[in-house]
Amino acid sequence: MIVKQFYLGCLSQGSYLIGDESSGRAVVVDPRRDVGEYLDEAKALGLTIVGVINTHVHADFIAGHLELAAATGAWIGYGSRAETEYPIRRFSHGERISLGGDEPGVDELGRNGHDGVELEILETPGHTWESISVVVREHPGDQVPYAVLTGDALFVGDVGRPDLVAAPGASPQELGTALYHSIHNVLLALPDQTRVMPAHGAGSFCGKALSDELVSTVGAQRATNPSVQPMSVDEFIEMITTGQNAAPEYFAEDAAMNRHTHPVLGAGPEPGPLAPDRLLAAVEAGARIIDTRTPADFAAGHLRGSLNVGLDGRFAETAGMVLHLADRVVLVADPGREQEAALRLARIGIDGVVGYLADPAAAFAADLAPLVRVAERINAEELEAAAAARHAVVLDVRNPGEREAGAIPGSMHIPLAQLARRRREVADAPAVIVHCASGWRSSVAASLLRERGQDNVADVVGGYEAWAKLHQPAG
Repeated sequence: MIVKQFYLGCLSQGSYLIGDESSGRAVVVDPRRDVGEYLDEAKALGLTIVGVINTHVHADFIAGHLELAAATGAWIGYGSRAETEYPIRRFSHGERISLGGDEPGVDELGRNGHDGVELEILETPGHTWESISVVVREHPGDQVPYAVLTGDALFVGDVGRPDLVAAPGASPQELGTALYHSIHNVLLALPDQTRVMPAHGAGSFCGKALSDELVSTVGAQRATNPSVQPMSVDEFIEMITTGQNAAPEYFAEDAAMNRHTHPVLGAGPEPGPLAPDRLLAAVEAGARIIDTRTPADFAAGHLRGSLNVGLDGRFAETAGMVLHLADRVVLVADPGREQEAALRLARIGIDGVVGYLADPAAAFAADLAPLVRVAERINAEELEAAAAARHAVVLDVRNPGEREAGAIPGSMHIPLAQLARRRREVADAPAVIVHCASGWRSSVAASLLRERGQDNVADVVGGYEAWAKLHQPAG
């Protein structure tokens, strides 16, 4: 048996290659959109990818099922309640899939009880209605499964949230009740030694307290995971719906895209360099500028109307908070990182990158110099005086859980994920001073307000953390 985990830290996303060495057959579970790594690994291990399983309709990234199917001819599988535009295999609770070799009478899924690696489907609704988990056994008769791939049902340290857009028409209470039973009656019924391999780790918006650990066991989660301890359904729902991060609004677009047929990654031309005149023509035609440099470099000089989303942060999901999937985009990036930025945008479905500024430093100093602006950043020591002098709104763009731990008195709260649609709440302010935890998200937020026409906007270097250090009680 081969079980290989692939983890993409910038999206906190885990995917899996499960294979049978004897038959050479494999499936990929919850793939991301750039599938080259799975194909290369399968080739190196002598495996043929025959199937792709999504544990649910993903909302935080574009899954790679269409790309893998196009590259390998693999079937695409979901839980029985999934609805998609493209053909899928719907797997029911308890259904078993053997990766053993082909023999007379065996269908294309390799089923019929071969003595090979076996996958068992468990329906585990709650994060979404169609959610499943995949039990992995090296042999069909193994009493203790090797692992269970839990998707977004059970995480290490937490459980999935029931309030995302991936389940339209369902209330958090309905999904939360389903999740409670999926956890306690299905997943915790597995032997304690069974490995837990989820679809996400720390930093994901799909939960609020995910661990940095990428693998655990059912027994360890039973003992240490606060969300799976004995409690009533109402207590469980209260726990998992309180203090969740504000979900990026692109989640709804990604969930819809994952249900529908769409162009595979790389179907269009690769973004290329743009001379200043071509960049300006693209912007004039409606393209938006994403400047992927650090907040400090952006503040020192950027093109008017640029959005600053630093490539070294949680770039893709943050870009999804300020862009729509259909937007056309031009990039400003440190030389050599342009294709990385385009790929990371494509992972969440933003395929409209038309090109990138060739040699930004030279362009800023010459042809584009009249359009270069600086962004004001103030130190935490200056915050109170600057806010008073300007009659400024102090805007906190952190997530709800962060604010609960402490806030600047009198500050207004709009999570960054909601700012694009709620910006009118600060549109009439004489000035706005934005802060986050450390100064990265605040640069994103301030640049968004400037792009939308507000000029008197600054953000706080070091954010709330710097302000809180200044206001610690003596001693």
